[in-house]
Amino acid sequence: MSRVNKNVVLALLTLMSCAFLLFQLYYYKHYLSARNGTGSSKSKGNRVGFDSTQWRAVKKFIMLTSSQNVPVFLIDPWILESINKNFEQVKNASQGSASECRFFCVPRDFTAFALQYHLWKNEDGWFQMAENMGFQCLKIESKDPRLDGIDSLSGTEIPLHYVCKLATHAIHLVVFHERSGNYLWHGHLRLKGHMDRKFVPFRRLQFGRYPGAFDRPELQQVTVDGLDMLIPKDPGRFLEEVPHSRFIECRYKEARAFLQQYVDDNTVDAMAFRKRAKELLQLAAKTLKALGVPFWLSSGTCLGWYRQCSIIPYSKDVDLGIFIQDYKPDIVLAFQDAGLPLKHKFGKVEDSLELSFQGQADVKLDIFFFYEETDHMWNGGTQARTGKKFKYLFPKFTLCWTEFVDIKVHVPCETVDYIEANYGKAWKIPVKTWDWKSSPPNVQPNGVWPISEWDEVIQLY
Repeated sequence: MSRVNKNVVLALLTLMSCAFLLFQLYYYKHYLSARNGTGSSKSKGNRVGFDSTQWRAVKKFIMLTSSQNVPVFLIDPWILESINKNFEQVKNASQGSASECRFFCVPRDFTAFALQYHLWKNEDGWFQMAENMGFQCLKIESKDPRLDGIDSLSGTEIPLHYVCKLATHAIHLVVFHERSGNYLWHGHLRLKGHMDRKFVPFRRLQFGRYPGAFDRPELQQVTVDGLDMLIPKDPGRFLEEVPHSRFIECRYKEARAFLQQYVDDNTVDAMAFRKRAKELLQLAAKTLKALGVPFWLSSGTCLGWYRQCSIIPYSKDVDLGIFIQDYKPDIVLAFQDAGLPLKHKFGKVEDSLELSFQGQADVKLDIFFFYEETDHMWNGGTQARTGKKFKYLFPKFTLCWTEFVDIKVHVPCETVDYIEANYGKAWKIPVKTWDWKSSPPNVQPNGVWPISEWDEVIQLY
């Protein structure tokens, strides 16, 4: 009996010790950790993961911007991609309280937001309040490129980026500015000499390595990890723009120097041509955008943009390039519906395709289709009278955005290489006499179309 009593007492003591240990763990988790700011956040029931430094920084930032009516929206590619993949869950979470932190609790250095500067009413007050809430903020400014064409205003500085750090996490606020082509632009994040380059790991920022241009996104409000915020209504579309957003400014300083050396043609005829060419380019851009066909400024139109920030008055046409893989059979019909009849069609889709449309008066639109080889690209040309074929070789290039005649358009990022291929090293010197069959340094003969194919590859209207 004595032995049984000892076993019972030992078992009871063991149970009591386990119960006390469990109580200590519960007390620490739900009381002490809450008082010390660690552990799980609570609202309705347990919420998992809401103790991350990133979530706390984003929460404070949202509180700050909401209190100041600053209309920021999320542009962080990593988080937007996660939201886009789980959009139904995000929409459902918007109707109730999140129980698990899925998006803002992954350890990362930065979270990126943006704002449209023209909607920001109290910049100075916001900056001061951010510091009062514990953020350390760095403001990056630079010259407003929209004023570079105006000598008296070309030095005016505008805010481009804010980097606000809370503990070990930073909010990167990208400042979008309106441009005349009804799109949004952000500048290059370039640190000035007195700025602390160790403030954050700047090289890991996803925006600011170069200027960028974006279509103006429509926004929607959602709740992400329990935080109300604005995001692009079509996150997938915005994400597609990010890797292709690089922007190149017109070189106003060099253009002014060029026009001082070579007097600009401001005759009535030249001004009338520029006006018609501008309208034709704007109409072509609108038509191709509706078709979803990317294009870029090519040949003389590209040269005019890069050399003098204007349309060359003696060029007599507008030149565009399109990759052949982006060709669509309804391009001709779309331009005809826009009031631009087909003037000629040379070549065929698999070889040397070229389209020309007639604009107002003597201005025509030439579209050259580009083909990619292993180490170069090329477009073709056809002489209608003889059926001779020509090939124009270019080094491989990528596309960047620019602003030209008040619209956002693509140009080759490797602009100088592209222009030198077409016009040689002396491209800065105006040349008014130009033979497309022999003048370009990158042209080479490419055989002759068989007479049996002439009806297909040489179509004049």
